[in-house]
Amino acid sequence: MQDDHKGKPRFNPKSGFKGGGERGGYRGGSKGGSGRPYRPQRAPEPAQDDDGIVRLFGVHPVEAALRNPDRVLLRLKATENAAHRLADAIAARGMTPEPVTPRDLDRLLGPDTVHQGLLLETEPLPEPDLDDLAEAAATGGPLILLDQVTDPHNAGAILRSAAAFGASGVITTRRHSPPLNGTLAKSASGALELVKIAQVANLARAMSDLRDAGVTILGLDGTAASAIEDEPFTGPVAIVLGAEGKGLRQLTAENCDRLVRIATADDLRSLNVSNAAAVALHTALIKRRR
Repeated sequence: MQDDHKGKPRFNPKSGFKGGGERGGYRGGSKGGSGRPYRPQRAPEPAQDDDGIVRLFGVHPVEAALRNPDRVLLRLKATENAAHRLADAIAARGMTPEPVTPRDLDRLLGPDTVHQGLLLETEPLPEPDLDDLAEAAATGGPLILLDQVTDPHNAGAILRSAAAFGASGVITTRRHSPPLNGTLAKSASGALELVKIAQVANLARAMSDLRDAGVTILGLDGTAASAIEDEPFTGPVAIVLGAEGKGLRQLTAENCDRLVRIATADDLRSLNVSNAAAVALHTALIKRRR
């Protein structure tokens, strides 16, 4: 099979573009902790001749995209077994898969990519505006704001928690955030199609706009005096989570209405950012149900 990516930057499933990301722990705003310090890499930048196509791989992300009427589909590459597995979803969208072998997909996506015999090319999903998200938060779960969370595994896991615990939406920065495809979508396990996501150029300005719309903004910080468990979670709320390792940026923290921490045992004061998001969203869900 001819490699139709010849002459173009090869798609990197870990970042979505040429380049890579770095995994790391979440300090909740605290720079302390024992062990080897976390040194996050700069978020990958899009290739200059990026074609704007979203590439999804794996059974759950591809099936969820096929079943999402808002997702504009372009091309599906599938092995015989994978096409048979998703035959109903493929037929419902009227698609004819391009037959490929696992080795074909390994060559396109990289030999370590768990593609499960599927590669779906689509257009990006339409983005909600901040007013719509603020309105949704008035009657639903909190909004999640990500302050330069660069690891696609963490971002995908946060989307999965957002879907599971009823978040009203997720807001990320356009730069210093993983693209909404590839490994992020695989880690989200279909949640990319379920959660409303807005990408903004300036997070501080977006926070100001949300506050003007009546949203209370809580910054998650491991050194904060107040605990998130003591928050009433009445009315529209947004929870801001900082980057892996370094937590909230100073300007972001200053734009929060207040900073809160997750109560932990004395011998463990830090959580991975995706775990912190899950705990915060579950806490909000329980509070709202009381």
